[in-house]
Amino acid sequence: MLVQEELKRIGSVAKESGLPIKTIRYYDELGLLKTFGRTESNYRLFNSDVFGRLRFIKRAQSLGLSLLEIREFLNVHDQGDLPREHIKVKLEDKLEDIEQQIRQLQILKQELSGLLSGWKTVPEYPEETICPIIENHP
Repeated sequence: MLVQEELKRIGSVAKESGLPIKTIRYYDELGLLKTFGRTESNYRLFNSDVFGRLRFIKRAQSLGLSLLEIREFLNVHDQGDLPREHIKVKLEDKLEDIEQQIRQLQILKQELSGLLSGWKTVPEYPEETICPIIENHP
């Protein structure tokens, strides 16, 4: 005998997941969640797999993936496939982006260190400059 799963209203999902109702509503509007109809009062209904999807969304976001990228992965999953290769490619792209950001931050760090090492307390003509270190440094 097939037991029908209890559907949860959006308020219950919000309370159990710790996410605001607005966030859940937004995720649903983006197609990240699957609703199973609405109540007579027009509340969204979800089954218990919503919690796994919400955990996946939050973890993927913490890895720097956008909601659009996450939606792609969930769509592949919803078609019955594992989105592993899709995710691997995106994560490799994210890693390259982070490595580029690190290189840019290291250059900025060196520039700021150079500025601070040449710091002068009082400029020769203070009325003619806002900050001589920033203005006179290449």
